[in-house]
Amino acid sequence: MDKEDIIRMAREAGIIYTQNTGTMLERFAALVAAHEREKVAKWMVERGYATGHGDSTEDLLAEIDWQAAEREREGCAKIAFNAKTYLEAAAAIRARGTK
Repeated sequence: MDKEDIIRMAREAGIIYTQNTGTMLERFAALVAAHEREKVAKWMVERGYATGHGDSTEDLLAEIDWQAAEREREGCAKIAFNAKTYLEAAAAIRARGTK
């Protein structure tokens, strides 16, 4: 959700958009969007994810997606490196999701 989404929802809720209310609404929308982004960034930091250069919530979610995939690749690579056979590696990788 970004500033434009919040303004659109305010209009749909019946808030009249004039010169004066428009400026206030834009400031309010920026505050709501920043608060939402900060909640996601805090969640990421608490779980050991880097926040990168996320300027929006969508940027942060994309960063989580990338970092989670990277962690999974590294975990699987370590298992495969230490396995004696392909079947042992495959079984150990599949077992990761059941623990």
